[in-house]
Amino acid sequence: MAGAQPGVHALQLKPVSVSESLRKGSKFMKWDDDSTTVTPVTLRVDPQGYFLYWTDQNKDTDLLDIAYIKDARNGKCTKTPKDMKLRELLDVSTLVGKMENRMLTVVSGPDMVNITYLNFMAFQEEIAKEWAEELFGLASNLLAQNMSREACLEKVTVLGGLISIFRMFSADRKRVETALENCNLPSGRSDSIPQEDFTPEVYKVFLTNICPRPELDNIFSDVGAKSKPYLTVEQLTEFINIRQRDPRLNEILYPPLKPEQVQSLVEKYEPKELLVQKGQISVEGFAKYLSSEENSIIPPEKLDQSEDMTLPLSHYFINSSHNTYLTAGQLAGNSSVEMYRQVLLSGCRCIELDCWKGRTTEEEPVITHGFTMTTEISFKEVIEAIAECAFKTSPFPVILSFENHVDSPKQQAKMAEYCRSIFGDMLLTDPLEKYPLEPGVHLPSPMDLTGKILVKNKKKHIKTSSTKKKLSEQASNTYSDSSSVHEPSSPSTAVLSLTVCHVILQGTAGSEAFATEEMSNLVSYVQPVKFNSFEASKKINRSYQMSSFVETKALEQLTKSPVEFVEYNKLQLSRIYPKGTRVDSSNYNPQLFWNAGCQLVALNFQTIDLSMMLNLGMYEYNGKCGYRLKPEFMRRPDKHFDPFAESTVDGIVANTLSVKIISGQFLTDKKVGTYVEIDMFGLPVDTRRKGFKTKTSQGNAVNPVWEEEAFTLKKVVLPTLASMRISVFEDGGKFIGHRIIPVNAIRPGYHYIGLRNEKNQALTLPALFVYVEVKDYVPDTFADVIEALSNPIRYVNLMEQRANQLAALTLEEGAEEEDSKEVDAGGDDPMEPDPRVTVPAENGVNHSNTHVLPLPPSLSRFLPSIPRSSLLLPEMEAQTLEELKQQKGFVREQRKQYKEMKELVRKHHRKTGELIKEHTARAAELQNQHQRRRSALQKSHKRDGKKRSEQCLSSLEQELCVLDQESSQRLSELKEQQQQQLLTLRQEQYYSEKYQKKEHIKMVHTHT
Repeated sequence: MAGAQPGVHALQLKPVSVSESLRKGSKFMKWDDDSTTVTPVTLRVDPQGYFLYWTDQNKDTDLLDIAYIKDARNGKCTKTPKDMKLRELLDVSTLVGKMENRMLTVVSGPDMVNITYLNFMAFQEEIAKEWAEELFGLASNLLAQNMSREACLEKVTVLGGLISIFRMFSADRKRVETALENCNLPSGRSDSIPQEDFTPEVYKVFLTNICPRPELDNIFSDVGAKSKPYLTVEQLTEFINIRQRDPRLNEILYPPLKPEQVQSLVEKYEPKELLVQKGQISVEGFAKYLSSEENSIIPPEKLDQSEDMTLPLSHYFINSSHNTYLTAGQLAGNSSVEMYRQVLLSGCRCIELDCWKGRTTEEEPVITHGFTMTTEISFKEVIEAIAECAFKTSPFPVILSFENHVDSPKQQAKMAEYCRSIFGDMLLTDPLEKYPLEPGVHLPSPMDLTGKILVKNKKKHIKTSSTKKKLSEQASNTYSDSSSVHEPSSPSTAVLSLTVCHVILQGTAGSEAFATEEMSNLVSYVQPVKFNSFEASKKINRSYQMSSFVETKALEQLTKSPVEFVEYNKLQLSRIYPKGTRVDSSNYNPQLFWNAGCQLVALNFQTIDLSMMLNLGMYEYNGKCGYRLKPEFMRRPDKHFDPFAESTVDGIVANTLSVKIISGQFLTDKKVGTYVEIDMFGLPVDTRRKGFKTKTSQGNAVNPVWEEEAFTLKKVVLPTLASMRISVFEDGGKFIGHRIIPVNAIRPGYHYIGLRNEKNQALTLPALFVYVEVKDYVPDTFADVIEALSNPIRYVNLMEQRANQLAALTLEEGAEEEDSKEVDAGGDDPMEPDPRVTVPAENGVNHSNTHVLPLPPSLSRFLPSIPRSSLLLPEMEAQTLEELKQQKGFVREQRKQYKEMKELVRKHHRKTGELIKEHTARAAELQNQHQRRRSALQKSHKRDGKKRSEQCLSSLEQELCVLDQESSQRLSELKEQQQQQLLTLRQEQYYSEKYQKKEHIKMVHTHT
């Protein structure tokens, strides 16, 4: 960060770099658990870092796409052979050191559940360690995970472009054969093409033939190359600064590119040296630039860890998992230790451990989903797995959310001991000196807690004997008196039916065991408490206490008290988890609770549904560290935010987003039609489900072109929490691929969007080519002001034209004759100076070529008070817009006027919000009073006696009817009063804006 401009993030991401030893290759022994043979192989990685290859003694080569590698392990966390014969073959006596230290386990898979292992053994410990570190570095490189279009096409050539193309487009063989013929390559079905003939240059020509891009030629022509086959550096500079630059950026911190900077891009991407020397770029170079890393849809600084990590823990969204150990549904299926590793490696920072008493003779605690048919896993093994992977992809704190059902003091003591001994210094048990556990003290920051593990478990300061007594009492209650209930691995049918129903409806969190002193002492900053009310939490003001909400209860709180929920989350942590009826491990939409500022929105990571895709999209940024800083108004105590707000948020500039789907490339291997859909997720007002859909391309998935109107979202109220999802489908609705991008991370301009599959894994060839516009939202009321500020001369001319048109409609009878006389009196030429007007001297010098412009007849009628001498103008050439933009005074005036208008609108919105809030409170009070009076009336009639006559009942109904009518009348009057006050407020705002606009136009005239 040293040397960076203030406010500008210094990029820390490193490009992919493959070490010399990996490129040259190393000798290993490959082995498998289901085999008793060992194969000597040579491991290597291609120079670009795309694939891992292993070649045996027969020169047979296999490969693995490094994008699918989840982990590379060495040492005690690797897999070792269980078969004794296999161990003997690998445990060569001449090798030095432990076998596990020479092991290399490569973990890969399409998702977190379907994992495969490649097992290798090096001949030296240093080599195994180096390969594990280097491979993991390549697999977790964020730039590699978001590679440019150019890199994707290059990756196919490394794999063997021809073979891939034939496989990918087997349904359109004729297109492939025609492209081969155009490249002068054999195209017969039985013909073979030597790999050395299929060079990268030939491959590019082949791609041009199989996937022609007429839309790029059109763009190139529109930019400025209409009559010539090139763009100049000046034209390319203008294109990049106007079309490709993000207008939301500060021009001082992020200045537009200069021609000399653009010349370096020409030198990098233009293939013809002669054009480079002339400062020109061809359509080939232009296309290469558009597909380059400089023009990626997401700026690399958004991928990098760039957010402030020094604020309290409650100011961040934290990537969280629910029932982390499960690999399938909630009622049956396998529990897995590996899931903890995979979830942590994906960037998750809060994981759940459902702990139960072990029934073996060793009395080892286990992790499972209680009262279900899910399998058990060892608590100790889970703690070891967490210790191995906790900080491998992120240095920031991990929260262990314990659901502790262990009713054995002995086994709870074991759990605490395992945490202390295995985690060691990583475990935080005592509060930091700067952040004592006292009311009013904020939580420490992620930076303060770097490399620390926090335990969330019930915390009670009680004596051990008392704890044992309570635990023994708990063991004899309704849910603990039968060993079959407490032993999920072997429940009776009757009990299982009852308890499964209980789990589905209520979950198991309510039946947690009392914490022993040993477990209680592990808890510091994350102390779970039962939620009472937002008012009670605010009064207690203890940031280290947190509450968990099932999604239905959280939704209820969000609906009833949205502003209070946001306020609560400024100080304390809240955890949301799926309802029990989601037995298929489906997920709720996390956006609902991000909108309320909830930090720990826990999902089922084993299910990659749309909700999980949104979660992956959210935490793909900020270095994939598992923490995302909440918007400022969700953190500041002086700001109040309603997640259901439909107007612009105070202090946040809304955005206008427009996306035009231009074309697609290599979308699927089938000869089918394809179409694109766009969804928006964010605040309720910003959400658009299936907001846009293109037409279906007929039988073309290789290079479909859509020439349609852009999808435009006029106002995105909260861009910092809004995401755009672009999805591609086959004709018929089958999913092809998609991409989720936050609105505040989208780069405007022409860009390629690489697609992800249904598991959110990057696809190599399928992509969309789009044109995006993102800018600060300007209300329609101010559109003319912004236009006037950006082009004042045109605006003034337009105003004069309108005045003339208006005058023609408002002139009284005989006025036209008077006007014509006025014109005649002025001479033949209305631009001639009036000899009767004496031009005053300026600084003692009389300007002879200065003349007075006569008022147009139409304007003289409306502006009689303006003296003609004020219209003195020197004879000079009109300045262009570009020249005006170079004047600091003009630019300063533009910014000043924009800020003034923005402040005027902000004050109006605040007044309107306060008025609506006041009337809402009054309406609620009226309704409460009405409800209380109804209740009192009904109670008084009940007290009269149980045996009431029909006459009494009729009397009660009449009184209630009168009461309801009175209440309706009062509410109606209140509504009418509110509407009148809002109308008055709007009228005041209208005249204020009108006056301000006039003043701004005057100032613009002054500066021009």
